[in-house]
Amino acid sequence: MSRLTIIGPDGRQDVDLLAHNTLGRHPNNTVQVLDRIVSKEHCHVDHEGGRWILRDLGSLNGTYVNGERISEKFLNPGDEIMLGSTRIIFDPQNAPGARPAQASQPEPPPPPPPVQETRPQAPPQAFDGPPAPPPPIAPSTLAQGGMSPQMTPGGGLPVPDPKMSRVTIAPGMVESHIRTKLAPLIDQSFLPERLIQDSDALRRDYEKLRVSYELARAIGAELDIDKALVKILDAAFQLLRADRGVILLYDEERELLPRCVRTREGGQDPNEEVVISSTIVEQVLRDKAAVLSSDATVDSRFQGAHSIIMQGIRSSMAVPLLHSAEVFGIMVLDSQIATNAFTEKDLQLFQNVANQAAVAIQNSLYAAKLEQEAITRERFQRLLSPAIAQQVIEGRVEVKKGGEARITSVLFSDIRGFTAMSESQAAQEIVDMLNEYFERMVEVIFNYEGTLDKFVGDEIMALFGAPVSHPDDPYRAVKTALEMKAVLAQFNLEREEAGQPTIQIGIGINTGECVAGYLGSSKALEYTVIGDTVNTGARLCSIAKAGEIIISENTFAAVKDHFEVVELPPTQVKGKAHALKIFNVVGEKTGTFGVEHTRPA
Repeated sequence: MSRLTIIGPDGRQDVDLLAHNTLGRHPNNTVQVLDRIVSKEHCHVDHEGGRWILRDLGSLNGTYVNGERISEKFLNPGDEIMLGSTRIIFDPQNAPGARPAQASQPEPPPPPPPVQETRPQAPPQAFDGPPAPPPPIAPSTLAQGGMSPQMTPGGGLPVPDPKMSRVTIAPGMVESHIRTKLAPLIDQSFLPERLIQDSDALRRDYEKLRVSYELARAIGAELDIDKALVKILDAAFQLLRADRGVILLYDEERELLPRCVRTREGGQDPNEEVVISSTIVEQVLRDKAAVLSSDATVDSRFQGAHSIIMQGIRSSMAVPLLHSAEVFGIMVLDSQIATNAFTEKDLQLFQNVANQAAVAIQNSLYAAKLEQEAITRERFQRLLSPAIAQQVIEGRVEVKKGGEARITSVLFSDIRGFTAMSESQAAQEIVDMLNEYFERMVEVIFNYEGTLDKFVGDEIMALFGAPVSHPDDPYRAVKTALEMKAVLAQFNLEREEAGQPTIQIGIGINTGECVAGYLGSSKALEYTVIGDTVNTGARLCSIAKAGEIIISENTFAAVKDHFEVVELPPTQVKGKAHALKIFNVVGEKTGTFGVEHTRPA
């Protein structure tokens, strides 16, 4: 049976191939590759026409065979496939089998060559760090490019910036290429002057202050994340002799994506590809360490290091963006001109830059999160009660973007004789009346944690069971209808006292399965429900006379123990082959209450 031998940080394993195989980081793949640089669904390996073919699926960091990036390639025995920092050897033996892929027991990987590690001295005080990092606005499927928010129901949608250079994390650097590593510099505090005996410690503290001052002066109070990233890299060029800089940040799907690419001249070429060594990225992510690479172009050991040699990179530095000891991104600087352009002192300085930049980036992300929450809160508070809206914003209640089947009680109400009223009164009077009427009715709906679906002219459509369900949603819907009548009676008293005409409403309620979700275009989405249950509810409202609450047989079955009803003659409604059994609710039975229902305060 043909197989793949996977060699990664966790060891070596053999995986038997099926006729169709998917490889990637997500556990749903046929072959899961636990490598942070690998895409969720990275590539396919398929058996076609007696041969095995490898297809890249538009992965962020590419698929390499024998050091060459490919989009599609027939595999030969012994071919070496690189996905991120994971090496895979192809071994064809027989035709593909039909049994599931089985992995052999992992073998420990060979130990890497020793790497010089320097731990800078730091005062023994804790560093509290910036506020907890908010998640990015929304997941991205970028292949490369910058991101800017566009509104969707779930937040911002990252979109590629066509003017930004392409960034690829590629294999092709051996472990010994890494010359110097610095342990994470978590402590950023300063000892009192009287306690400092070491002049080197004093110099380090001065450098921290200098970097903080330079970055604070450059960034200021910039809260736009993309503008802040540009200013951070420009400030880094002022402090360090680098030619290019890249900032990569994780999105909420844990994809490491380029957010900013800059050159010393301040521009970027969209036709240029910036290649970053996967070896360096893995070191930074795994060890949370700052990494300085040596000059690869003059070292015979790296003749096969395509990602370094082809880019002409003579020296590079990569540092983690750390918050509370967790990496949320990486900053990279490289030099294409100077041999051994960077020293260990430069790496320490760059590490200080990254620590200060992390605070600025987190502040920008936090500001964006607050802005997005305000927009989301405003949107949902139009539909939901404030308490439920807050649960949605905090993620305790999920509102899915796609449609889902839900059992929902749908309430429709509209004003009887509204057309004649509109003809006899001034338009402004009608608008004022409707606004006051809607204000009071919506308050009742929210009191019972219903969802305001929409206003259509004088009609109100409300939902009980979407997006938040309760075991007594039919009860809540009928109770809401009764209270709407009571509130309307008070409203009419006030109108009579003001010498204005009173209004009457009819209400229809139906219970059943609906499809609930966002409906509309990408620029104008609204949460609603569709289906026969909705249509029937609207028909019941249309046949309700002034003051009536007409409920369907399904709704009656759920609430019959709680309300006094009068069964009406079966009624034929549009769209139904048979007459419907309908009931008029006249009041609540004495001493009854809804199932597990507690009236909200």
